[in-house]
Amino acid sequence: MIQAQHLYKSFNDQQVLEDINLQVKKGEILVILGESGTGKSVLLKHLIGLLRPDRGSVLIEARDITKMSERELLNLRKDIGYLFQEGALYDFMNVFENIAFPLREHTAFDGRAIREKVRNILKLIGLEGIEQKYPAELSGGMKKRVALARAIILDSKILLCDEPTSGLDPLRSRDISDLIRDVARKLHCTTVVTSHDIQNSLRIADRLALLRNGRITAVGTPLEFKASSNMFVKEFIS
Repeated sequence: MIQAQHLYKSFNDQQVLEDINLQVKKGEILVILGESGTGKSVLLKHLIGLLRPDRGSVLIEARDITKMSERELLNLRKDIGYLFQEGALYDFMNVFENIAFPLREHTAFDGRAIREKVRNILKLIGLEGIEQKYPAELSGGMKKRVALARAIILDSKILLCDEPTSGLDPLRSRDISDLIRDVARKLHCTTVVTSHDIQNSLRIADRLALLRNGRITAVGTPLEFKASSNMFVKEFIS
């Protein structure tokens, strides 16, 4: 479904990604683990074409997105939901307007269809009846849920989540992690999550990849990670 092949990226002569090779299978949840500043978010942005590599390629359904024009990328992104680390909700829009925004931009749905779609997605994420609230009136966990709703409102085939539990307490972190897993299963979407939240990652992932200094040092299932003899893996998840 998604492949990164020999991916390199540097900023101001600082190597951030180095020879990244990674495959995400259709329908799976892959969590990219790593310490802060190790390149997780940079890698995720390459998977949606927000950044272009210095070398290497990113394939989505066998199409190399690094060679696409901006127009082709815009069309591709209609099938990709992106949950930003801080949610990136529009402060001047209420919840309904935030979630409805992609529908108004990318579909010909009429007002009634949009309202029904937004109601259904709010029900899916467990936040019915908050359409008129503004982001400033929401808790951190609620903002993450609304941002997730906006990310999947176009029935995304791919869901990318950048540090979804960042800034949340342990209980809310568990809730949003479970929600991402449940939504991914219900929508049958291929999901990539970046995180340093080890316990929740081990709970929801089909597979994990561990980044260290811009390189992938390990890939495997949660059970394989827990049984790994790799010292860095053992230290990271302990």
